Amino acid sequence: MTQTAGHMSSEMQQCIQECLTCHSVCLTTVQYCLQMGGRHAEARHITTLLDCAEICQTSANFMLRGSELHTRTCGVCAEICERCAQDCDQFGDDAQMRACAEECRRCADSCRRMAGMAA
Repeated sequence: MTQTAGHMSSEMQQCIQECLTCHSVCLTTVQYCLQMGGRHAEARHITTLLDCAEICQTSANFMLRGSELHTRTCGVCAEICERCAQDCDQFGDDAQMRACAEECRRCADSCRRMAGMAA
């Protein structure tokens, strides 16, 4: 880690962790969906999961390196995570999809706060 990492707020450290966790959960969910097939493996759904994983990784990287633009990436991350959560919610009682939706919402909330968009 860089020297600036020691000066990060606890809120930023939490947001980085949420982003990294969400990234991991979304990629795991892609594999799960491809194995399930059917609606789970529809291109639009897989694309949403991959978009979410990618923006989470990017947002974490921006924060880790202390980029002045991290609030902007976090804002986009919050939006995409919320969309991904809504998409995963459509699968009802599927435990993997529910877990993904919950993690996406945690990440969206954390990124919203980091972006200064919290109500």
